[in-house]
Amino acid sequence: MNYSKNTWQQLKNKTADEIIAALLKDGFESDTHLRAQHIYRHKDGRRVSIHYHPAKVYGKKLLKALLEDIGWTEADLIRLKLARK
Repeated sequence: MNYSKNTWQQLKNKTADEIIAALLKDGFESDTHLRAQHIYRHKDGRRVSIHYHPAKVYGKKLLKALLEDIGWTEADLIRLKLARK
């Protein structure tokens, strides 16, 4: 997925807690926790693994891969309040 520069600037400062809150708001449910790895599933079959680090933000490559796994569009990010227009 390609996000606008403005959206990407807002996303790169999101913590695991903020991503997880948005997942739950979007209908994902917690499935499994294995140490720092938290697995979330959606009713539509999507599954995502979050490497949980409460006070840290994700690196560019990991964040991009995570967002691709989740499948959120830029409109979804705005709806979930992870980004603003």
